Amino acid sequence: MKQTIGIRFSAHGQMLACLYEYDEEQSAPLAVGSRAMAMTDRGLCCGRVVWQRPWQEDMEQALREANAALRLSSRLGAQESEEAGPEPHETEELPAARPATPEEEAADDENLRLASEARVFCQERISTRELDMKLVDVETLFDRSKMIFFFTAPTRIDFRELVKDLVRQYRMRIELRQIGVRHETQMLGALGNCGMVCCCRRYLRKFAPVTIKMAKEQNLFLNPTKISGICGRLLCCLSYEQENYDAFHRSCPRLGKTYQTTEGPMRVLRGNMFRNAVVVLPTGGQERELTLDEWQVLKPTRAETPGPAVNREAKPKPAPLMVISATPETLDEDLAALDGAVEPDTEPENGPENKPAEVPASQADPEAQPSEQRPESSHRRRGRQIKA
Repeated sequence: MKQTIGIRFSAHGQMLACLYEYDEEQSAPLAVGSRAMAMTDRGLCCGRVVWQRPWQEDMEQALREANAALRLSSRLGAQESEEAGPEPHETEELPAARPATPEEEAADDENLRLASEARVFCQERISTRELDMKLVDVETLFDRSKMIFFFTAPTRIDFRELVKDLVRQYRMRIELRQIGVRHETQMLGALGNCGMVCCCRRYLRKFAPVTIKMAKEQNLFLNPTKISGICGRLLCCLSYEQENYDAFHRSCPRLGKTYQTTEGPMRVLRGNMFRNAVVVLPTGGQERELTLDEWQVLKPTRAETPGPAVNREAKPKPAPLMVISATPETLDEDLAALDGAVEPDTEPENGPENKPAEVPASQADPEAQPSEQRPESSHRRRGRQIKA
């Protein structure tokens, strides 16, 4: 018999679909909550079964694609996955799973205890060294070949001394992996504005680019508290219906433009995707709502005038997130290679996309700014010069 199961290998990890083959006479199917062993990209791992169902051939292809998207997201997790690239075309077979033995369960419990202790120790060292970073999670591989520390940081920091502390304490390969705020929310989970668990925690395996232009095309109020998620970035759900909005805007006239029709000049004020209609304002008349079919009957035309040339500057790319790995045997060589990689960087973590709307500087209160950022008045400068 065959059984399809979903295994989660860490408390904040994603689910991996696996295939379990068993003999009804000698063994029983795995139940939810039991532990199972499966081969992953990190080697043999022990996890807990979070769901199970009888094997179905029509569901296998969908589960393969979900596993492939999960592997792609894990490889690009340190790059915030806004530029996650194309979906993989080739999908591998579902990994085979088997029940964990009592010895393997005991080893998994010991790894969980070690990861919990390492998190407390790392947090203490971060506070002692006053590093501007936030520890998110710690994972220990089943064979204890490597310990992974996930963290977030607003800028690039120098944590070579922290790496030394961790390597000397645990005498194994240490990897510090910087993740973005969206992946932090995906790992920890949170409640969204809709009252449900965040989509990235429930089912999203890959982050799609979200821009402020999507919120404008969907006629949403550009209030950062309304269109931003728990992570502080634009809501991922803004991209769910964007394809329908794009199709509607391709078929409707341009908003704010004046067209010459059989009934005279008309200005297009706004569009309604749900009613498949536009609101127009005739010259000297009142607003009218017309469907796109009724609009085409009026034979609208508009004189195309070339607009001014726009000099578009290349947007600076955000600094890549850091992934540092060091072993006790090659600690000095690994840290020497970080000389140019851990220099403090003032580049923001957020890229040009996925940023919430910001209040213009002209509307900001100058008195609310820190004193060291306000320009010094001329009479105060002159007073200092005279006093000197």
